Amino acid sequence: MMQPTRIQESQNAKHRTRNAPAPPIISVRGLSHYFGKAQLRKQILFDINLDIYPGEIVIMTGPSGSGKTTLLSLIGGLRSVQDGSLTVLGQEMRNAKKRQQMKVRQQIGYIFQAHNLLTFLTAKQNVRMSLELHNQYLSQDIDRLATEMLTAVGLGDYAHSYVDNLSGGQQQRVAIARALASRPKIVLADEPTASLDKKSGRDIVEIMQHLAKERDCTILLVTHDNRILDIADRIIEMEDGRLMTDAREQEPAIP
Repeated sequence: MMQPTRIQESQNAKHRTRNAPAPPIISVRGLSHYFGKAQLRKQILFDINLDIYPGEIVIMTGPSGSGKTTLLSLIGGLRSVQDGSLTVLGQEMRNAKKRQQMKVRQQIGYIFQAHNLLTFLTAKQNVRMSLELHNQYLSQDIDRLATEMLTAVGLGDYAHSYVDNLSGGQQQRVAIARALASRPKIVLADEPTASLDKKSGRDIVEIMQHLAKERDCTILLVTHDNRILDIADRIIEMEDGRLMTDAREQEPAIP
């Protein structure tokens, strides 16, 4: 019997890899969520089921009030899971202890529409603060790491500028630098281009795309901005608290 050639072995290995993707980094099963109590109780999310895989860039779209931000905040550990199952980085978040929730949150980078930067600090100081929350960076040159991250988003010359003196696009770049500085495994972004013009918005998502792929990071991005949908590996749609069929049928990204 003829032995397989090196090329055939390589092709077989690729085939096995594609048939055995990595397990999801985010797994949602039967997730529902409510606001208010008693007669004022209102259901916001209805039986959400979703898997997101390592290295994927997933964009979530849908009308305002459809539950996108609520789902994002649950995945990020910013709200408590009420009904269903939510596993992030292998940790079941429902009924998780505070220490377990904190451990998950430390591996997630957050980018918000409103930046949430400390305006009385410089760009570098804002990025430094995110690094100081991680013990593994305390023995390193945090100033250098923060400056390198700002350089990566095109703001190396603005490291010592106060956030108040930066444009909206520059502030969002600082927010990206802050979110990615600690090399998170997941980045959650809520309307990161909403307040930006076309060019600035495009620059922002391309920076996110490049840095995430470079660092093998998963991105879940909520947006109404149809101009940036092409960066996604997959697009999902929320409507009235329910997850609709993927708007773009694609296989999950496989590292």
